[in-house]
Amino acid sequence: MNKVILMGRLTRDPDVRYSQGENSMAIARYTLAVDRRGRGSQDGEQQSDFIGIVAFGKAGEFAEKYLHKGTKVVVTGRIQTGSYTNKDGNKVYTTDVVAEDQEFAESKGSNSSNGGGQNSGFERPQSAEDGFMNIPEGIDEDLPFAQPSR
Repeated sequence: MNKVILMGRLTRDPDVRYSQGENSMAIARYTLAVDRRGRGSQDGEQQSDFIGIVAFGKAGEFAEKYLHKGTKVVVTGRIQTGSYTNKDGNKVYTTDVVAEDQEFAESKGSNSSNGGGQNSGFERPQSAEDGFMNIPEGIDEDLPFAQPSR
């Protein structure tokens, strides 16, 4: 089984390109800074790994639209390895995580404390004090589970 679950912050905005051809597809690449568990280095500083993520198709479009530098996300996917020969004739090995699912790990308001103050593009609905979202009056007919009025 090849399954990866990561939580971290984007180090920069995703680099999004579109494939050529009749059915072009979004290909988004970004780096996720993921904190390591356990003790940090000798001086108590937290250590991080910087992991390359690739998102194809709808997942790539989602990354382009909603993910920005500093956004904290949970990425579920699989590890993919590969290799190529660079212009100097040296073989280069690659390891990336191919994103299958990308979810926000915090609300937009929490993201403003990331140091960069970047806007994640994600707006959470206003909620009542009991933790449930307020639903405006008169939209019962639009809800699939609402009972018809009598």
